[in-house]
Amino acid sequence: MFCQYVRVSYDTKPDLLLHLMTKEWQLELPKLLISVHGGLQNFELQPKLKQVFGKGLIKAAMTTGAWIFTGGVNTGVIRHVGDALKDHASKSRGKICTIGIAPWGIVENQEDLVGKDVVRPYQTMSNPLSKLTVLNSLHSHFILADNGTTGKYGAEVKLRRQLEKHISLQKINTRIGQGVPVVALIVEGGPNVISIVLEYLRDTPPVPVVVCDGSGRASDILAFGHKYSEEGGIINESLRDQLLVTIQKTFTYSRTQAQHLFIILMECMKKKELVSVCITVKHLNRQNIFENIQKGQLMTFAVYCEVTAELFCCCSHFSRISKDNFSSELRVA
Repeated sequence: MFCQYVRVSYDTKPDLLLHLMTKEWQLELPKLLISVHGGLQNFELQPKLKQVFGKGLIKAAMTTGAWIFTGGVNTGVIRHVGDALKDHASKSRGKICTIGIAPWGIVENQEDLVGKDVVRPYQTMSNPLSKLTVLNSLHSHFILADNGTTGKYGAEVKLRRQLEKHISLQKINTRIGQGVPVVALIVEGGPNVISIVLEYLRDTPPVPVVVCDGSGRASDILAFGHKYSEEGGIINESLRDQLLVTIQKTFTYSRTQAQHLFIILMECMKKKELVSVCITVKHLNRQNIFENIQKGQLMTFAVYCEVTAELFCCCSHFSRISKDNFSSELRVA
């Protein structure tokens, strides 16, 4: 599979990256940006849930002209994204723009990628003894952030978030001044994923978050907090103790560490109206999802995700349109 890639400094300005993407790679601006976060270590999804996740993600991307951002490497949640892309590629010619943003220092077989304006074969077979990891070959593009370190994540974090923010400011509907909608999709994940969710929710404007319940670890803890917390991020004492024990067991945390993560979780729940929890299809009610992610005069830009011929989840973003105009604006977009 042919893909395009670039190695950049970790502090590259987002406007330069977007210029590269639209001018050199000749990508059209997306109508939606889906940013996938989750576990980097390999984990299994129940077959039904894996099918639901894959079909929902692909349907959302195909029906909206979305870009998908991932961490780019062939592990964890990114591998599951790759599996969904592989299944799609075997059935359709429609190409999905999936951009992996990874730190250069963790990429195995780096020597295959060195060169300028050349086509290079890349070995995607991973060495089991290596601490590095290969890129996922199902992606269409890669941005590899280099900060001089080897074997460490982190170089890509700020660059990715700044690029997402810059893309969100690009106007795709000049009539209503709407930028590119962004939604964060959470599947499994470690404790840092809960911190990432809080960053999205506190952003200006806030970025809606879709949590895949049943995928494990951070996702399940977020789903639990969402279900049982009250307005203002308050949870009753017995459930609080239950949740703290769950955090300790899930992440092998001390009580103090669990309490710290619990505080971050409850900060997320202060903005729970921006969080949609996706569970099995039979539990979903489309109208309820629309209502739950509405806030003040800000109305979500909703995207339907097909799962086994049903709705999986609603990926959303704020645009300044009224509830009465929602349906017509959705058609325009």
